[in-house]
Amino acid sequence: MDALKMPASRKDGSSAGIGIVVIGRNEGKRLLNCLRSVKDHSRHVVYVDSGSSDGSVDAATSLCARVVCLDMTTPFTAARARNTGFHALMQIRPETEFVQFVDGDCRLDPKWLDEAATFLAAHPDLALVFGRRREIYPNVTIYNTLCDREWDGPAGEAIECGGDVLIRTSALKDVGGYLDDLIGGEEPELCVRLRTAGWKIWRLPVEMTRHDAAITRFSQWWRRSVRCGHAYAQVSSLHSRSPFRIWSRNVRRSVVWGGLIPFIAVGGCALHPASLALLAIYPLQVIRLARRATAEDPIRWQQAAFAVAGKFPEFQGIVQFHLNRLLGRHQILIEYKEPLPALDQPCRLG
Repeated sequence: MDALKMPASRKDGSSAGIGIVVIGRNEGKRLLNCLRSVKDHSRHVVYVDSGSSDGSVDAATSLCARVVCLDMTTPFTAARARNTGFHALMQIRPETEFVQFVDGDCRLDPKWLDEAATFLAAHPDLALVFGRRREIYPNVTIYNTLCDREWDGPAGEAIECGGDVLIRTSALKDVGGYLDDLIGGEEPELCVRLRTAGWKIWRLPVEMTRHDAAITRFSQWWRRSVRCGHAYAQVSSLHSRSPFRIWSRNVRRSVVWGGLIPFIAVGGCALHPASLALLAIYPLQVIRLARRATAEDPIRWQQAAFAVAGKFPEFQGIVQFHLNRLLGRHQILIEYKEPLPALDQPCRLG
């Protein structure tokens, strides 16, 4: 497909038809920073809270057009929060043409909305656009650095997106919104249905949001990777017959590297201890991945090591999904982020 050209950014109020949905749970000051980043559009902002206990609801009440608290008797997910926020926005502003979804741990770039809305309006075959999400503190920990790289990608037509997107309301209605019961991977899953319906997804080469992963410990990285594996299994299972075959390769890789090889190596000890030599394939894989990276890359060895190590928690998540499905259980949200100190009182935007 030929590359689409970005029209010049407009200064004529191109964001007038945009509504904003922010979702969060115990984001503390991160939420306030998020709401400050959208303060010029505060009349059109809906905040959806998923059972926060840090004062987020009180703090957001005076800053948004509407604050919605999810009914916690039903398992909450980011997908359910986004759908709830979208429906609330449609009630107060039914004429909204585009909706910007923002996670509560992100700050919106001040130039993003006008540029993204201009581009989306100029290309009616696009369902949504998204840009570069960056980490606020990419160099504090290796985990933050890895997240910052994870968000990067080439501009142009894409097959999936993350949580921060500017989406056409007609497209979201066309496919029935996000799937409420997905605990992860709801955005790429949405993209599968959008593409099946004939819509296109586009990544723009512009700054969009600043994200605060706040991953400081290995255990947090592990839980995030478990959630990733669960999402791989659940979404690929939903679309196993789709021509897009989303994440089927990811599942196979995680099963082989995180489960099958260790099982053969350790289980083979019953026949001969030499089977443990099969485990040498892991450092060899790290070497192979590191040598594929640019020699000047300062973290190519760390990135390769985490790419290989990540197959183990991903496999755990895959097993959890299939075990829960077999037993008829619902997987609760897998959270990795530590909550910030509670907000003492409502804060107003300055």
